Amino acid sequence: MQVNSGVQMGVAILLLAAIAFATWLKVRSARHDGSEKDVYLAGGGLSWVFVAGSITLTNLSTDQLVGMNGNQMLLLAWWEISGFVGLLILAFIFVPIYYRNNCTTVTELLDRRYKGDTTSVRTLISALFLFGNILIYLPAGLYSGGLFLRALFGGEVPLIVFAGLIAVISAAYTILGGLRAVAVMDTYSGFGVLAIAVLIVVLAVAAINGDFSGIPAERLTFFGGKDSPIPFHTLFTGMIFIQIFYWSTNQNITQKAMTAPTVGEAQRGVLAAAAIRIMIIPIIVTVPGVVAYKLLGNVGDQAYGLLVAKILPPWLAGAFAAMIAAAVIAHTAAVLNSTVALYAVDFHAKFVGKVKDQWRLSAVVTALVTLSAIALVPLYENATSIINLLQKLNGLSSMPILSAFIVGLLFRGVRGNAATAGVVWGVALYGLFTFVLEPQHLITLHYIDFMVVTLFSSVAVALVVNRLTGGRASLIGRRAAA
Repeated sequence: MQVNSGVQMGVAILLLAAIAFATWLKVRSARHDGSEKDVYLAGGGLSWVFVAGSITLTNLSTDQLVGMNGNQMLLLAWWEISGFVGLLILAFIFVPIYYRNNCTTVTELLDRRYKGDTTSVRTLISALFLFGNILIYLPAGLYSGGLFLRALFGGEVPLIVFAGLIAVISAAYTILGGLRAVAVMDTYSGFGVLAIAVLIVVLAVAAINGDFSGIPAERLTFFGGKDSPIPFHTLFTGMIFIQIFYWSTNQNITQKAMTAPTVGEAQRGVLAAAAIRIMIIPIIVTVPGVVAYKLLGNVGDQAYGLLVAKILPPWLAGAFAAMIAAAVIAHTAAVLNSTVALYAVDFHAKFVGKVKDQWRLSAVVTALVTLSAIALVPLYENATSIINLLQKLNGLSSMPILSAFIVGLLFRGVRGNAATAGVVWGVALYGLFTFVLEPQHLITLHYIDFMVVTLFSSVAVALVVNRLTGGRASLIGRRAAA
């Protein structure tokens, strides 16, 4: 095992170095002016290829490969299949809106859609994004990445060591190259990740001779029961709203779609990412986990790493480790860059002072957030399923945030304080459900169903508060009320 681990580690280090060198060759000639667009939107100069690569790898980290395969059920493919619809909505509805309003962060759109003082709603939503990135996305991504690498290389090295190494390299990309370097590295490593992930599916199926017998039916079905992670009816209730939030109003994703020079170029990139999602991603995030169930039993989130270690030769396992590490680094660096963008544009400039040097501010905030994420990794080690935990925690902010965008885009004449009230209501309601009502079985709705309740009630609260405070809302496209 030591010899194999040495081979794997050597191949992984060489490939990571090669990706870093190729990225440097691509971005070294870029001109920088230190502006928000330069640091956080790659100067608006990325072609559709890099838009697609960046979107794909920002999403496809070990949260998906480890977390979804960790459920060891085909049912989880619905997250990715429905994501295809979410990307189409981003391409044809939201991308033109963001470009037309010249946005650096998604929250800037709110300033243009609400009446009166919009500081409260914009600041609150930015704070929720920052909360999610710092406390959920970053440490969970580092945890799942560290878990995979430890399963592949052996359990002697503490998980926090792998997580810390990934975090430091990610921070270096963010600090030294900004979003341009992150997007390029995303794309280069993405080709390798997808190619080897597909190969793993082929080898995994071959390892059981294509025989899925003996695996419980609930792990092979696409029609989830009421007690499953995705009851079938939820595909027609909360699932579509989750996808709209994630792909169209989530800073971590939409920021990548705003890096192209034109709307058309951005749309081509998003559509390419959608094609990858529907043709490749559902298979690679579910089939290996199901095969691992047959070969290894119910091993949870360790399924993917243990399967890869079992079916791949040492040198190829090392290559895949490099690609997975690159994916985690790319994902982490992208979220770090988005986090800094939100802080710089929505907080520092308003409450601290004008930013004189975006690169310097990015370096300082990136370092602080990286240390925080590493410190929080141990909190995720007791999670039964990392992907289901993430989806539940995301509900605290996803539907309340989406409500602000729905009200702002569908209605005119709504005040910013009314939208803020709707968001606060949504966070409080979903928090009550998650931490009190559901654990005590006072409400038995599935959390995806309750997201619909949260969303529609948040929209209703915003409109009611707007009316009570003297606002007059009317649907866009209709004549405003006198």
